[in-house]
Amino acid sequence: MGRITKNKKLVLVKIEAGKSYSLHEAAGLVKDVTYTKFDASVDIDVRLGVDPRKANQMVRGVVTLPHGTGKQVRVLALVTPDKEQEAKDAGADYVGLDEFIDKIKGGWTDVDVIITMPPVMGKIGPIGRILGPRGLMPNPKSGTVTMEIGKAVAEVKAGKIDFKVDKFGIVHTSIGKVSFDPDKIAENAKEFVNMLNKLKPSAAKGTYIKSIYLSSTMSPGIQVEPKSVTD
Repeated sequence: MGRITKNKKLVLVKIEAGKSYSLHEAAGLVKDVTYTKFDASVDIDVRLGVDPRKANQMVRGVVTLPHGTGKQVRVLALVTPDKEQEAKDAGADYVGLDEFIDKIKGGWTDVDVIITMPPVMGKIGPIGRILGPRGLMPNPKSGTVTMEIGKAVAEVKAGKIDFKVDKFGIVHTSIGKVSFDPDKIAENAKEFVNMLNKLKPSAAKGTYIKSIYLSSTMSPGIQVEPKSVTD
């Protein structure tokens, strides 16, 4: 059995095994039990009462967090020349079309989000096998295929994230940084869970929000009482 580090012992003392904390308690606790030297991400994991194998129980959507994610999101706008200035003015990090498609074909994927427009999707289709596994393929449902390029770029830069339930029925995403105030972590978590509730499939039966956990990049999960998030 591995040796328990000093920091791990401190964490185990602060988190009561088997206890469900209120959202505000958990938001403060996740800061207290994080001892990384970098500004760790705060993650939320929500287990849903759905069967993702059934198309009518798939949960997927987008949400704009009120306080953003705290992460610098690198945005590539694949657009025609008439839309380039709009993308640049909105804060896109990379703007162009054919030259970036060629770079991606060569293995370049150093971006977090790709935004494009319907008329050029035909050019992007062939690089789907590269973008898809990395979660970078633009999708109309997530708002990354649109004619409103400037609006889409600005929303992503402001903290808009897309999410999808995995095969185990869990939705996982980052909702901030450990440097955030507990109130901001809690408000971002509440906004995310409220969006999940809005997306509840009509085919889902029984308890929909089964469990919620908050954690930082290197901390254990802290169980959150679901009612404290939705009240």
